[in-house]
Amino acid sequence: MLLQAKPALVKAMPERPVMVEVRRLKKYFPIRRGIVFARKIGDIKAVDDVTFEIHKGETLGLVGESGSGKTTVGRALLRLLESDAGEIILDGEDFRRLKGKQLRRARRRTQMIFQDPYASLNPRIPVHGIISEPLEVAGGHSRKELRARVDELLDMVGLDSSIRNRYPHEFSGGQRQRVGIARALALNPEFIVCDEAIASLDVSIQAQIVNLLEDLQHRFNITYLFIAHDLSMVRHISDHIAVMYLGKIMELAGRDEIFDDPQHPYTQALISAVPVPDPEVEESRERIVLEGDIPSPANPPPGCVFSTRCRMAMEICSQKAPDYRKIEIGHYAACHHAAGAA
Repeated sequence: MLLQAKPALVKAMPERPVMVEVRRLKKYFPIRRGIVFARKIGDIKAVDDVTFEIHKGETLGLVGESGSGKTTVGRALLRLLESDAGEIILDGEDFRRLKGKQLRRARRRTQMIFQDPYASLNPRIPVHGIISEPLEVAGGHSRKELRARVDELLDMVGLDSSIRNRYPHEFSGGQRQRVGIARALALNPEFIVCDEAIASLDVSIQAQIVNLLEDLQHRFNITYLFIAHDLSMVRHISDHIAVMYLGKIMELAGRDEIFDDPQHPYTQALISAVPVPDPEVEESRERIVLEGDIPSPANPPPGCVFSTRCRMAMEICSQKAPDYRKIEIGHYAACHHAAGAA
């Protein structure tokens, strides 16, 4: 199945209401030394001052190298991890401050699709039990209603209802991921975090799952945070793309704009690694190779965290952290070199 690219963004799109608003989000993991009287000696800054928003019914692609903090952002948004500072506004509600019944009610509007479709499914429970579990926890459904809803969800994700009594190990990776998607849809969520949801699948199956996610989004107006490594796949499904490095957002812009006019050197390097189908264009393109490894989030470099690997680094880059600022409408970057930055 071929990927169906989203139509180009139009100016009216940003007028959609904001579904998810994140402001200065931080998540640090303490580093401790000692066994009996362990004392804190530092922090791993997994997410450090992250800000973005996602409009209702749209997809924000979040990309970056392993260890950049993408998954931590996704888990913090759903409060699978409690963040240390910042704001998470979910459709007008301060999600970080909700407790008790209010939190349980808000959680029904959010779900997560995990990277490993086998590890995220209980191998001892058949498909019917896996998909119906959220409905059973929510309560208020008879056995007949649960069966009908499970069959409906299986049909939504392209699986036959006859497989309801089979177990996860009896399916392929793509089928297991469809079961995971069906489970995520059980309570009609408005916001779903897709955490590397296609990373462990074959390329052809990845295309099918991406097309399925897009179809579900169009049918039910779902908002996605799509976390991935593959920039070419992210370009197909996303309306906007945020590039993350060492716990920080380096650049955020519309999908086409970030590919056509990347402002941050890190974004430029990532995009240069995406192959182009045209052999002549591919041969003439400049490939930007990043030297060295991503620094430790426990000891990030001073100034700009990307300065140790940046081909354009100047003295100021290792002394002063650049502001994350607007370059133009809908385009933000944290770089001293970015156009429009002071």
